[in-house]
Amino acid sequence: MGTPTPPPASTSAELDGETALGLLRTMWRIRCFEERVAQLKRTLQVHGLIHLSIGGEGVAAAICGQLRDDDTVYSGHRAHGHAIAKGAPLDRVMAELMGRSDGLCRGLGGSMHLVDRAHGLLGATGVVAGNIPLAVGNALAARLRGSDQVTVVFFGDGAVQTGYFSESVNLAALWELPLILVCENNGFAEFTPRSAHTTVERVCDAVAPYRFPCQSVDGTDVGALFAVFAADLDLARRGRGPLLLECMTHRRRGHYEGDQEAYRDALADAEWQRRDPLARLQADAIAQRWLDEAGAGALEQGARAEVEQAVSFARASPFPALELAGELVYASER
Repeated sequence: MGTPTPPPASTSAELDGETALGLLRTMWRIRCFEERVAQLKRTLQVHGLIHLSIGGEGVAAAICGQLRDDDTVYSGHRAHGHAIAKGAPLDRVMAELMGRSDGLCRGLGGSMHLVDRAHGLLGATGVVAGNIPLAVGNALAARLRGSDQVTVVFFGDGAVQTGYFSESVNLAALWELPLILVCENNGFAEFTPRSAHTTVERVCDAVAPYRFPCQSVDGTDVGALFAVFAADLDLARRGRGPLLLECMTHRRRGHYEGDQEAYRDALADAEWQRRDPLARLQADAIAQRWLDEAGAGALEQGARAEVEQAVSFARASPFPALELAGELVYASER
């Protein structure tokens, strides 16, 4: 098994026009941002390892678009889409990837360590499953404060085989935490197909012994995903967590930019390309007459213009001063 079998096709009928167009805008912003990042990486203007989520924008948009600023998101190494969908400014995300001082983390974090406290993005990490125990702690803090804040943690199917995952799920279930675990199951742990490292095909089956709600959903059907997450979010706010949402999805690029992708199945890739979430939602919006071809083109062009403005902002930003690395060794009360 190379990539997970696509779930049965459905429609985005669960959405109204305003919501669908809002999701499309977000998805175009993510798609255009990441396509531009890929270009900048090839010319060495973006630094470090870069992991793109092209083909999976629907998950970020449908989930983060329903959260409040005071709800918390933790992401992994493929974090750009989650950051943008949660509200992080494109210009500051781009500046961070280009190592500039006006970046979200002053140019010192890069692609895999994005943080935007103002919008509830409390961290991305390159440590597989390293974000999950942090999310458990954050959800515990929200419960102890008596708030209705919800914590969402994104991870890939490869993270499920780690000790972090099992320990975190056990505690979240034991303490009934307001935590939503979102697995973006693209069938690969870096370059290894899921069938090569586990006999459990679906992540929902892996958490079954903990007896909390879990559901597997087509991550390319943005309307269905939006509806399922809305129900999960309501349960979590009412103290009915934790919950797990497994999104069957696909990354249309390699594990990282520069990956030769020799392990990919061309036939499976062609099928998933046909199921591209952005194209599917846009086609539904046109069919429902929420949008016409001209409007669809305007959404894309608007997103591309915004991304170019972000590139200009980043290029105008200085690189961080060398002294900053020493100044940030110790925490400050400021």
